Amino acid sequence: MRSRRIFPRPPAPCKGGGYDAIAARPRPRYTHGMTSTAPDSLRIAVAQLNPTVGDVAGNLALARKVRAEAAQAGADLVLFTELFVAGYPPEDLVLKPAFVTACERAVEELAADTADGGPGIVIGTPLRRESGLHNSVVVLDGGRQIAERYKIDLPNYGEFDEKRVFQAGPDIPGPVNFRGVRLGLPICEDIWGDLGICETLAESGAEILLVPNGSPYYRGKVDVRQQVAIRQVIETDLPLVYANQVGGQDELVFDGASFAIQSDRSLAFQMPQFEAAVALTVWKRGEESWRCVEGPFAGVPEKEEADYRACMLGLRDYVDKNGFRDVVLGLSGGIDSAICAALAVDALGADRVRCVMMPYRYTSPESLKDAEDCAQALGVRYDVVPIFQPVEGFFSALAPMFQGEVEGVTAENLQSRARGTVLMAISNRFGSMVVTTGNKSEMSVGYATLYGDMNGGFNPIKDLYKMQVYAVSRWRNENVPAGALGPGGVVIPQNILDKAPSAELRPDQTDQDSLPPYPVLDDILECLVEGEMGVDAIVARGHDRDTVHRVEHLLYIAEYKRRQAAPGVKITKKNFGRDRRYPITNRFRDRA
Repeated sequence: MRSRRIFPRPPAPCKGGGYDAIAARPRPRYTHGMTSTAPDSLRIAVAQLNPTVGDVAGNLALARKVRAEAAQAGADLVLFTELFVAGYPPEDLVLKPAFVTACERAVEELAADTADGGPGIVIGTPLRRESGLHNSVVVLDGGRQIAERYKIDLPNYGEFDEKRVFQAGPDIPGPVNFRGVRLGLPICEDIWGDLGICETLAESGAEILLVPNGSPYYRGKVDVRQQVAIRQVIETDLPLVYANQVGGQDELVFDGASFAIQSDRSLAFQMPQFEAAVALTVWKRGEESWRCVEGPFAGVPEKEEADYRACMLGLRDYVDKNGFRDVVLGLSGGIDSAICAALAVDALGADRVRCVMMPYRYTSPESLKDAEDCAQALGVRYDVVPIFQPVEGFFSALAPMFQGEVEGVTAENLQSRARGTVLMAISNRFGSMVVTTGNKSEMSVGYATLYGDMNGGFNPIKDLYKMQVYAVSRWRNENVPAGALGPGGVVIPQNILDKAPSAELRPDQTDQDSLPPYPVLDDILECLVEGEMGVDAIVARGHDRDTVHRVEHLLYIAEYKRRQAAPGVKITKKNFGRDRRYPITNRFRDRA
């Protein structure tokens, strides 16, 4: 994904669109990176970029490129995000001494670049010191590293487990004097907790708070971040710049949406969500505090649009960063595979998506037509591979052992596993990654087949409940998201949205033969998973007690399946995997 530039790149106009270019200004000259008197203005280029975990050389090259562009725009300082040099989150990579050494060497090279008199740099990197291995930021200027600061408040909840690999900073250091401006540099979680880090920085003379972040997306997260920032501004009376990275990293999607809050609690600027961007912001010293006088104001998507774009970005980066040429998925004529096909086309382009219909005797003519119509609307390659022969071959081979006809769930799962085998064969032959298409409702209650429809490398809708799948599908039929490579108009046939969902593994089957209606199921699941609510509280919402007990039981006994599932984009506050880690062997049931 190309970065959006919110400053000029003379002589060509600013690329990416959406904002008026900020005119380049002559940059004041500094001696050894410091002014003799405190400046009245500061031009900060905020870089919300898409680094790749482990690609130290690539991340260094990206930082250099952006700094050069910021220099042309007259920036004094470039603010990068948390652990940018390493990529975030690096997890156990930072336990390898060679990796940390490579990051420190990259910082040294970047520091040497600042000897040219251009913009200084604030950038995140792991550092190993006598006090331990730290999640750090360094300040580079005048050809050297002038300061380093360590993260104090290490998160250890949900998707975060930094205490496992990092040591907290030994103390709360004071601000950094950058060219006559005292910068407070808390790192991400440092502004979320109650350790008083920002307040301490203010008391020790900080004038502006610059916060590098690696804050992943979940629905409504933008508002949460801004409220956290406002709380710190209220406590310190200092303006705060919140710089957040963008891009997919395994299950996490970082959504950017960097912003700043003025000392009067108003929004100073807002950068776009789900897009790599660099914005030049202009700050002026006032009588009581610094104030941002120029910066972008981008719209921030909400609800279905935000969820869709998160899924799209997560899929795109997983495929591209892991070096897959293209993807393949089973297109059944149902809603889940249809929205996954649309996401794949939007993320990668139609030429990188192959869809395969795999009919059996229970596949309806309606599903055959819906799948073909969906493929045509999206413009993808569409193949039909019947599975009658392999399935009947399994039945024949197993008949002696089973002493008769293969039937029931065994027969149903053999169909699903035959389809999974076909998709994996295509993957092996052509190098295509298999996209898995199960939603969160199915993953919650185990309504999926191991080594069948669960086969695959990545699942873009893994954290969307069934009713949310319908909602984002309707939204996509009416909208083309920013950055999408797919077509406009109706891409998911209306009949797919209207018909009763069915796995079509037996005659006249519907999902509701085995499960409660999805609106009921999804509400119960949200209560159990996201809310961690007890049965009594869920029943009080109007649900049948026996139904709640059954759903709770299905949720617990499906844990072994989820442990073997492909990774997928985190959308909710509690996805399966990073956020929710229940024991497979578990006899607890809420029956009090």
